[in-house]
Amino acid sequence: MYPQMLASAILTLLAAVPLALPSNTLAQTAAQNSAKGDEVLLDMGQAFKRADRKKLTALLPQAQGHALEAWAAYWELKARLEDASAPEVQDFFKRYAGTYQEDRLRNDWLLLLGQRRDWGNFAAEHPNYRMGDDREVRCYALLVDHLRLGASAPASLPAEVLKNWLAQRDADDGCTLAADRLYSAQKLSSAHVWRKARLAMEANRPRAARDAVAIVLPEAGALVSELNANPAKFVALKAANTKLRKELLLLAIIKMASNDPDAAAGAMGKSQLAQLSNEERNWAWGSIGKQAAQRLSDDALAYFAHAPDSGLSDEMLAWKTRAALRAATGAATGPSKAPDWAQVLKATAAMGEDVQREPTWVYWRARALLATASTAPERAEATRMLEGMASPRGFYEMLALEELGEKISLPPRPAPLLPEEQESARLNAGLNRAVYAISIGLRSEGVREWNYSTNLAKPGGMSERELLAAAQFACSHAVWDRCINTSERTKTEFDAAQRFPTPFKDQVLQRTAQIGLDPAYVYGLIRQESRFVMDARSGVGASGLMQVMPATARWTAKKIGLANFSADQLNDRETNIAIGTGYLKLVLDDLGGSMPLAAAAYNAGPGRPRAWRNGPVLEAAAWAENIPFAETRDYVKKVLANTTLYAALLTGQPQSLKARLGTVGPRAAAAPEANTELP
Repeated sequence: MYPQMLASAILTLLAAVPLALPSNTLAQTAAQNSAKGDEVLLDMGQAFKRADRKKLTALLPQAQGHALEAWAAYWELKARLEDASAPEVQDFFKRYAGTYQEDRLRNDWLLLLGQRRDWGNFAAEHPNYRMGDDREVRCYALLVDHLRLGASAPASLPAEVLKNWLAQRDADDGCTLAADRLYSAQKLSSAHVWRKARLAMEANRPRAARDAVAIVLPEAGALVSELNANPAKFVALKAANTKLRKELLLLAIIKMASNDPDAAAGAMGKSQLAQLSNEERNWAWGSIGKQAAQRLSDDALAYFAHAPDSGLSDEMLAWKTRAALRAATGAATGPSKAPDWAQVLKATAAMGEDVQREPTWVYWRARALLATASTAPERAEATRMLEGMASPRGFYEMLALEELGEKISLPPRPAPLLPEEQESARLNAGLNRAVYAISIGLRSEGVREWNYSTNLAKPGGMSERELLAAAQFACSHAVWDRCINTSERTKTEFDAAQRFPTPFKDQVLQRTAQIGLDPAYVYGLIRQESRFVMDARSGVGASGLMQVMPATARWTAKKIGLANFSADQLNDRETNIAIGTGYLKLVLDDLGGSMPLAAAAYNAGPGRPRAWRNGPVLEAAAWAENIPFAETRDYVKKVLANTTLYAALLTGQPQSLKARLGTVGPRAAAAPEANTELP
């Protein structure tokens, strides 16, 4: 459905949907909408991005009565929130009570109150905050409880502050302040604070590391900046330097490892590092091992061996496990070798309970048990682990099915939606506003309104049947990303048609048949790239259904003979599919027909997978798990899982994920690459 037709259809529907607003019903606001009104909303959205307060204030009266008036009012007030009065804010809360925009502004207001240290008003407003998904706001709230309750505050409060603080990648005021106050009150230890500093340095967040260090060592700000800029020089300083603390030395080793793990390992043998405690040395070796594993270094396991598994963090243990999966040895051109299953068992056993339950580590631990089992009970335990996770719901869940000797089939469809279930979704005001916003070009706002409507607009969120009905409402309006994401949230019901839709089917099938490409692979990739959003645009400039970069598109257009191509055509559906499938076919041929390698190349560029494939010949699941980039690692697994389910959907036949994965190894051990000119 074209956007203009969709907007018109939604407006007609909005007129039948009541929404409690102070002076207008949604029917009245919908009746007053027009193309001009939509343009006002779009202009205000752009003005908000530019922080143009004057234009927002000037345009706001023209947005009154529009179905998306709450967005206009939110943008205008948010842009001047620092200067707004408390009565203005409270009036907004009352006028738009129950809406996403009300709670979004409350989130913003609570952050501002926290920054102002206005704890009285913060405490009064926080109980009304429904979303509760902002860690910084949560830290402020916990700090208020600490200040208000003192010794009678819940014993769990410091641990919750620490959990939120450690989870914040970037420096923030709320969690840092709460940690500082709790440290001063001796509710958090220096070890907790140094842990935050270490994690921040490992994540290359020097400001967050500096802020943490300042809590326990206020005078060390300059030293943290110094060691971040030149860790090797800092490590070389003599221990007699009174400003040199062993914790700062460890931060320098961590930073050094992120630049050059081998150099950091060499520094660990120097005499001044003897001042590190066992716990600190374990962390240092774990950080060095992790960085080496992320570089696919054969030395990773040797570095990890300097520290007991009990002294490593879960993230370090994850990379030790990955290194063990890749530890196969032998001639590069020979047959694939088995991973170091004993190390896989040891490392996964040392992980925290929550991490152990993740499908990734359940699967590999079960595989390791099967490979090393010497007794029937051990084999039975491995089988129970696989049976407990086996399903078509994810990459490792599918692999578990195949380990148990089963193929991958689509689950039975849920019972058809009842008319009243469909009608409830059709008349849901929040869903209608969301679809309308998306239809006029306010996709980000529409997505947020949709997510709120399906999560928090009613206590407890939507039931599974309500989620299916909402997903179907999105599908019926070709809002494919909301259809997929909403349907995926059901735990027991599995509607494959919603989760794996096939829009533009005739075109995709025709194009893939022309160039000899698996249509399931194309659908699996599009689903991961854009969720079928035709005007999707990434932060780096990739466009359209198949998220093609302009330079790649121009190169591909020449290769496939597409005349008179220009980058502005990438949002044209037919052109995007032609360019995207053409490029995917070239990449796939270049990499010997390996779907995992081609998916990695599509996401990260062809040069990186060529380097990542060097080493032993591995089963592709182990190779994919060792991809250094988290985004690409996740991407490859999801594209291949998507492909397998799309194949089941398109053919009606059970499928094998393992057959699509195959093995990955150096070029000499695999099919020769056909094209070395890829950009």
